[in-house]
Amino acid sequence: MNPLASQLNTVLDTTVAGRLLSGLGRRMYFPKGIVAQTSEANARAHRFNATVGMAVSDGEPMVLSGLQRLTSGLTPTETVAYAPTPGVPELRSLWKQEMLRKNPSLSGVPTSNPMVTGGLTNGLFHIGELFLDDGDAFVLPDLFWGNYRLMAEVRIGAQVVTFPLFDPAGGFNVDGLSDALAGRTKAIVLLNFPNNPTGYSPTVSEADRIVSALAERAAGGCDILVVCDDAYFGLLYEENLLEESLFARLAGAHDRILAVKVDGATKEDFAWGFRIGFVTFAGAGLATEHLDALERKLMGNIRASVSNSSRIAQSMLIHALKSDTYHDEKASAREVLKSRYEAVRRILQRIDLGPLSPLPFNSGYFMAFACDGIDAERLRTSLLDQGIGTIAIGSEYLRVAFSTIDESDLEALFDAIAATARSLAP
Repeated sequence: MNPLASQLNTVLDTTVAGRLLSGLGRRMYFPKGIVAQTSEANARAHRFNATVGMAVSDGEPMVLSGLQRLTSGLTPTETVAYAPTPGVPELRSLWKQEMLRKNPSLSGVPTSNPMVTGGLTNGLFHIGELFLDDGDAFVLPDLFWGNYRLMAEVRIGAQVVTFPLFDPAGGFNVDGLSDALAGRTKAIVLLNFPNNPTGYSPTVSEADRIVSALAERAAGGCDILVVCDDAYFGLLYEENLLEESLFARLAGAHDRILAVKVDGATKEDFAWGFRIGFVTFAGAGLATEHLDALERKLMGNIRASVSNSSRIAQSMLIHALKSDTYHDEKASAREVLKSRYEAVRRILQRIDLGPLSPLPFNSGYFMAFACDGIDAERLRTSLLDQGIGTIAIGSEYLRVAFSTIDESDLEALFDAIAATARSLAP
């Protein structure tokens, strides 16, 4: 094993993070190669910097004039220069400030500095590689984004373990989560709120019970990595929902729990194609040196795959975060989505849904129907024949993204879905 990896393992081995690392995670390190040496040169080479593989003229990267004309207001460095492997330092700092503002329970709690990844998917994949081994339990609700399976099960070989998302009362199934961890000594749990595909977020009391259940299993001897996929963070439309990320409550919940927050600009900042995500670590008993070691592991994995994320997207996000109108602009966009959500609620109360039953939803981009006695895929293709696109999840559920539909068109959309479902019913 490389001595740099061994040094990081020595730092982490007394913690839950060290015990949770996969074989690859233990082997991973950030090398003292071109990137690290270039970083040192950027700080100290005040005469000449002959390190990085870029073309530079008069202290700025060379850029085609046709490209620079398209990026008025940004410098060549902000548009075409390489970004550091963990992300532009200013962006990481700004994102952490925002994270603390949105999650006041994190005040005074040690966390790593958010590291930039190539979108949330890339961040989730890095976590999977660093912590999942072939056969490890990857625990998540039964209604989940299909890409989780592709990453964890197909790419890594982990064992996907599911539990019903909803309990009989229509709330989050805390007992199901706890039961899925029974008897285990290691588990990776992924919780995605607002949930894709259902658009469900836990209430404050449900969140308290989730944290308690995880802490109880940890106290029983299970090392748990909890991955909080916060892609749709902040898009809440009802009262009494948990406004903070579960990450904030898990960060100090138990010394056998390592919490990871994976979020990004994708949905939060309405910048889907930027492909800018962030990964942040925290855990009871993790000190600065432990968090730094985790960062070095993640940096190595980023370096070994995408090397670094888009510089121009990071630069644009920096400017947006520093804008005086940033929060007002986001609030305005969220209000549009909330208004659509409320319209969907009204429509569903009015129309005859026939064999369709709406699953609980209160947030995010989506709602989903359970299909009783009809095949969801047949419903999807029948709607497609009418020029209407939806998503079938197996044969039982149909997901509808109301986020993509203007409010004035929602009634026609749901009328068509309901009428088609009724026509397919036996």
